[in-house]
This record gives sequence, structure tokens and C-alpha cells, in this order.
Amino acid sequence: MKSEKISLAQARRITLAAQGFSEPRPTSPINRGHLNRLLGRIGLLQIDSVSAVVRAHYMPMFSRLGPYPMQLLDEATGPKKRLVFEYWAHEASFLPLELWPLMQWRMARAREHSEIYSGLARWAEEKQSFIEEIFEEVKARGPIAASDIEGHKGSGGWWGWSDAKAAFEWLFWAGRITAHSRRSFERLYDLPERALPKAVIDMPVPDTADAHRELLKISARALGVGTAQCLRDYFRLSPADIVGRIDELVEEGELLPVKIEGWHRPGYVSKDARRPRKVETQALLAPFDPLVFERTRTEKLFDFHYRIEIYTPAEKRRYGYYVLPFLLNDAIVARVDLRADRPKGVLRVLAAYAEPGAPPETAEALLRELHTMQNWLGLEQIEITTAGDLGPTLAKLSAS
Repeated sequence: MKSEKISLAQARRITLAAQGFSEPRPTSPINRGHLNRLLGRIGLLQIDSVSAVVRAHYMPMFSRLGPYPMQLLDEATGPKKRLVFEYWAHEASFLPLELWPLMQWRMARAREHSEIYSGLARWAEEKQSFIEEIFEEVKARGPIAASDIEGHKGSGGWWGWSDAKAAFEWLFWAGRITAHSRRSFERLYDLPERALPKAVIDMPVPDTADAHRELLKISARALGVGTAQCLRDYFRLSPADIVGRIDELVEEGELLPVKIEGWHRPGYVSKDARRPRKVETQALLAPFDPLVFERTRTEKLFDFHYRIEIYTPAEKRRYGYYVLPFLLNDAIVARVDLRADRPKGVLRVLAAYAEPGAPPETAEALLRELHTMQNWLGLEQIEITTAGDLGPTLAKLSAS
């Protein structure tokens, strides 16, 4: 099949449309239906514990739809109004319930001591009786947190924290337990048949090859356009997992081969991809937003070099501790180091930087979005430090 040639600008617009940025934000109150549709569109919400601004899984909905009650997502992750389950996808993620059967191959591999990091696999091989003891505790006492049994006296002796935590992690990887809910962000574990709807547990499980094909199709719909590496990274499939799968999807017409301007690897467009002529949007993005969480793709697509500097010593950071990219129309035009000071009710802008070629309206658009975020987070004011090349302009606009 001959590959269509598409420009980099087209690739950006296709991606932004697939990710939900090409439509106006709703003017009506955002509800459960909006969340369900967004989950169906982007396929996952990556979870991260850092709360410098707001935990990362809350941000994608805000970035696309604007201010919404975070309780909507909290309820969707709990047992009564559940829309998602928690598992390892693109790192730890919330996934739509219908993806539960598509993750069974990964759980099966974990039970075989593969598909998890080697240290935990080796530990699990040596600690099988201990793991079963922890499983029986969950079965008897769930929902339960790993911390609830720290120092607990089991039949094999006192349970240390590291061993108990490792047992919970292995059981979670293996799908023998799942996240029931969270308590102050700590997972509460229970048996899948108690935590998830029966209709989900009873869904037919595809074979591994079919599951990989389905996950690649979801990735393609969520990304719009990308290379094989982009498509497999979305759900952290290995190169071996996708051997032959992309050719099959091309043959079925699910993927269309393309040549992307400036990209050396073959590209693919989802058959469902929209191709808008322009995109008008503005959004602050979490570091783990699906639009930017694959850094190589982000750089190739937006000419935006982005790294999280949380673990970089303060004196060696280039941009700041928790830096959010700022999307304006079809370009990432700035980045801003933010902190939500909840005790004082302040959204602190510690630094702001413009990207090369950022349009003149960047600072004004960024300030509007910062005020939107401030109100969403329930903070009383914004304080802007003049650090960064965009900081002084931002501070001046804020003061005027």
C-alpha cells in the first residue's frame, strides 16, 4: 500500500483532534458523560503521586474540558460509580472498564514471573508461601491497604513493611487483587470479583495477539498518527508484542501508512482520525498527559524538548521542579513552573519561559489559563515571580 505524505503541521492537528483538543470546551456543567467520552477517546489516565499543583490524573480532563468537579473522577475510581480500574498500562494508570479483558495477558505473564521488573519477579519466586498468606488476608479483610498489615503477625512470623508491600505489588501485577479505591491516595486492595462489576469480570478474554491488536487500535485512535514505537509505547507493549500486528491492522484497513515530514520511520494514521484544518485551543498540560508523556514523540511532533526535573537537584534544574507545558492552538509555546500553596490559597508561578517563535499573545493566553486553573483549584489568588524570560511580562499583565 502506498504511503500518503503528510506535513508535520497536519500530524500535529491530527494528534490534537484525536486527543480531544480540537473542540470548544463545554459551556454546560461537566458531568459523568463528559468523563466517559474522554476516557473512551484517550484510553487511559496516567497516575502520579506528586501533588505540587494537582495530581496528574486529574489534569487531562481539565486540560481538554476546563474546570470540572474532581469528585467526578474520584467517584469513577470507586466501587459505587466505577468507570475505570487501575493497572499497569503506560505506567500505573486508570483504564476504562472495557479494557479489563485486554490486560489479562499482562496479568498472566506476571503470574509466570515475567512482564514485571526482574527484582520483583525473583523475589516472588522465593516468597510464594508468603504471597499466599498476604492473598488470604486480602480475601478475608479486603478492602485493605498494604500499610494496614505492616508489622502484623502472620503464620510465618512478623511481616516487615518491604515484604508485605512487595507481596501486594506482585498480587496486583498478577491480577489476583485489584485496587478497590484509594484512601488519601493509598491503594485499598480487594479481590477483582468484589471490586469490579460482574459484567466486567465475565467479559470474554481475547487471546494475546488479539489483545495486542486491540490495544494498538486504541493507541492509534488516541494518538491519531504515529510510528510503530508511538503506538506500542502507549500501553507499554514490547517490540516482540507487536511483531506482525501493525501489518495486520494495515491489511484490515484499521491503520493507514503515511510518511510524516521530517520523520525517518514509517508512520500510521488511524482510519478514524479527524484532519482539522486548524485547531484553536489553550491548555496547561500535566507532565504525564498522554499528549506529551512520550518525550521523543513530543520533541519530533512539537519541537519541544521536555523532561521532568523533580529528581534533579535544585541547582541543576533548567526550568523548575514541576513544569507544565502550555499548548496554544497547534503549538506548545511556553512552560511554567507552578505550585499550589493550598494553606495560603495561592497559585504560585515560580517561573515562566516562552518557546522560540512563541506568538505575541502567549503571555496573555497563559495568564487566562492560569486564572482558570486557580479558580478550578479553589485558590484565592495568583502570585507571579519574574523568573524566566516570560515571567516579567506575565507579572506585568497580572498587575495591570
